Amino acid sequence: MQDSIDTALSPPAPAGWGDLFSGGNAMPMLVLAGGVTLYSVNMYIAITVMPSVVREIGGLDFYAWTMTLFVVGSILGAALAANLMRQWGPRGAYFIAAVLFAAGTLTCAMAPTMSVMLIGRTLQGLGGGFLYALAYALTRIVLPERVWGRAIGLISAVFGIATLIGPAIGGIFADGGSWRTAFWSLMPFAIGFALLALFAFPRRSSDRNERAPVPVLQLILLTLAVLAVSAGGLSSETQWAAAGLIGALVLIVLIARTDAIASARLLPRRSFRFSSALAPLYLSVALLMLSMQPEIYVPYMLQQLHGQTPLWAGYLAAMMSMGWTLGSLLSSRRQSGGKGMLTIGPALTFIGLVILAICLPVQGNGSWMWLGPICLALVLVGLGIGIAWPNLVTEVYRSAPADEQDLATGGMTTVQLFAIAMGTALAGMISNTAGIGTPGGVEGAAAAAFWVCALFALAPAIGVLVAAHIQGRS
Repeated sequence: MQDSIDTALSPPAPAGWGDLFSGGNAMPMLVLAGGVTLYSVNMYIAITVMPSVVREIGGLDFYAWTMTLFVVGSILGAALAANLMRQWGPRGAYFIAAVLFAAGTLTCAMAPTMSVMLIGRTLQGLGGGFLYALAYALTRIVLPERVWGRAIGLISAVFGIATLIGPAIGGIFADGGSWRTAFWSLMPFAIGFALLALFAFPRRSSDRNERAPVPVLQLILLTLAVLAVSAGGLSSETQWAAAGLIGALVLIVLIARTDAIASARLLPRRSFRFSSALAPLYLSVALLMLSMQPEIYVPYMLQQLHGQTPLWAGYLAAMMSMGWTLGSLLSSRRQSGGKGMLTIGPALTFIGLVILAICLPVQGNGSWMWLGPICLALVLVGLGIGIAWPNLVTEVYRSAPADEQDLATGGMTTVQLFAIAMGTALAGMISNTAGIGTPGGVEGAAAAAFWVCALFALAPAIGVLVAAHIQGRS
C-alpha cells in the first residue's frame, strides 16, 4: 500500500525523445517542426539569392525592403495567429497559413519585377508568421504537457539548423544561375504541410478562449514602428537612424496605452505591466532576441579583421545558431526546475558577448589565438539563448490566463519578431556611428565590432535581473 502511495505521489519521469514521437504525437510534431523549418530555411535562402534576383529583374533601391516587408508580414501573421485559430480552428488555421506561404513563394518564383517580388515576400512573411506562431500555440493544444519541453526544444533547434542548410541551398541555385528554382524547391513542402495539417490537427480547439475582434489600431501602430526602425536603419546618417528609433519608441508607448484600454488586444491583459506574470517573460523574450543581433555583422568583421573568406566567415558566424540548437536540445531535457535555466541562459550569453567585444575587434589575420575565443564566444551566445528558450516558452504557457492562451503564445512570437527588427536597426545605427562606413576599413570595422558587442551585452545582463525577478515570484 505504501509503495502505491509513493508511486502516486512521485513526479512523472521526464519525457524522452521517444515520447515526443510515440503514439499520436508523431504526425503533429512532424508538421509543427516542418513548418518552422520551412519558414526559417526560406528566410536564409532568400538572403542568399537576392543579389542574383537584383541582377536579373533590377530593383536595387528596394533590396533591403525584401527583408523589411518579410519581417512586417511575419509580425502581422504572428499577431493575427490567435484570431485565425479562433475563426478556423487548429486544422483550418494551419492549412490557411501553409497555403498563404505557398502563394507568396509562387509569386516570388515567377516575379518579373521587384514590385512583384515585394508582394511575394510580404505574403511569405504573413504565411510564415502564422506557421511560426501556430507552432508554439498548437504544441500546447495537440501534445501532452509532459513533452512540451522536448517539443519546444526541437522547434527551436530546427530554426538553428536552417541557418546552415538555407544558405547552402540558396548558394547552389544562385551559383547555377537559377534563383527562381530556389523558390520553386519550397513549393512541394508548403503544399505537403498544408495537406498533412488536415490529418494532424483537430478541427476545433478545446481552449476556453475569448472571441475578441482584431486589434486593428495596435497592428497599424506596430507595423509603423517596424517600418520606422527599418527605414531609419537603412540610412547611413546617424540622425535618421536615431529619428527612426525614437519614432518607434513613441509608437511602442502608444501601443501599450492603446492595448491597455482596448477591447481588442494585441497581448493578454496587463502584459505591459511588469508586476504581471507575463510581462517579465515577454521582456525576457525581447532581451534574448536583442542579444543575438550582433550576428549580422560578424561575417563582415571576420573578413575585415581576421582574414576569413566569405564562405568561412559565414559558417563561423553560424556557430551562434549551432549553439542555440545545442542549448535547446540540452535544455529540453529539463522537465522541472526549468526556471533556473532562465538565469543561466542570459548569463552565458552575456559572457559570450563580452568575449566578442574583447577579441573580435583585434586584427588577428587568421590566427587561431583570436579565432578560437571568437568561436567559443559565438557558441556561448547561442547556447545561452537556446538553454533559456524552451523553459521561457513553457513558462508563457503556464502563466497565461486560461481564456487567453492563444493570445499569449501568439504575442510571444510577435514580441520576438519585433525585437529582431528593432535589434537589426540598432546594430546598424551603432555600427554606423562607430565608423563602419567612415572611416571604414580595418579601423572602422574594429570600432564597430567593439561597440556593437559591448552595447548589446547590456541586453543579457538585464535579462539576468529579469530572470531573477521571475524566480523570485515563484
